Amino acid sequence: MIRNCCIALLALSVIYSQASDVPPVAPESTSTRSGIDPNSALYEVAVQDGVTYQDVVDSLKSISEGMNFVNPANFPIGEQMKLRGIDPQGVKEVRSFCNLSMGTEIILDHPEFLVFAPCRIAIYEKHDANNKLKLFIGLDRPTYDLKSIKNPTERAQQSAQELEEALIQLMHRASEGDF
Repeated sequence: MIRNCCIALLALSVIYSQASDVPPVAPESTSTRSGIDPNSALYEVAVQDGVTYQDVVDSLKSISEGMNFVNPANFPIGEQMKLRGIDPQGVKEVRSFCNLSMGTEIILDHPEFLVFAPCRIAIYEKHDANNKLKLFIGLDRPTYDLKSIKNPTERAQQSAQELEEALIQLMHRASEGDF
């Protein structure tokens, strides 16, 4: 079932992708960017206090559309856990985002990169230092995923960087409840 969902996501991503209105971001070394662990695929942002789950969802939808991303699928993992009698301990959800005008070069140069497509942003709650549930947004970083490709081209590296920067911008804005 998961395999079929992934195949459907990929097909939807290709069908609904459009040209980007977002200007290119200059490539920058991952290891020098603030807040990014070059040894981790995960980039995580805490949602600001007072910003609700619905605010985050609405922000992601509005901002991503303005950045010419499509959101072909959502996986309400927490809801599926509840249906199986498991307490998900807060929000647990994965949303897929695609903008092929930012990722085309990666896929053309390295078709095997499709295993990482579309890009995934998770919305989840986890316990903070005070043992209270706190809302977070997390990203599987495209530049980190590209490390799995042997000898990636410069063009693919720049494309992954541009895509990652756009997704991080999207996450930060959504964590503030921006539209």
